[in-house]
Amino acid sequence: MSGIAKTPQPPYYAVIFSSQRAEGDNGYGKMAEKMVDLASQQQGFLGVESARDEGLGITVSYWESLDAIKLWKENSAHKIAQDKGKTDWYKNFSLRVCKVERDKYFEM
Repeated sequence: MSGIAKTPQPPYYAVIFSSQRAEGDNGYGKMAEKMVDLASQQQGFLGVESARDEGLGITVSYWESLDAIKLWKENSAHKIAQDKGKTDWYKNFSLRVCKVERDKYFEM
């Protein structure tokens, strides 16, 4: 999970997950990798970008449709990760779903 996701021409959707972690890893690192791998196999997945410092983490995943996002939310392995996030991994988090209507990509 590195670099800027190369997304198609809009419209498409972005799910923005911002979080502050609780103390300790508690299996978070392994599960995060597993979730990116699993999401990338889901129909409608377009890409992901993620950054974290000591306090704040932001992950943006891109999807073809709201239906694709809903299917990912309901994925059984993802549901387990969501539950662990609430009990073990996060002090707090926010989730936002946005429709991307315009984008621009620059590369040297």
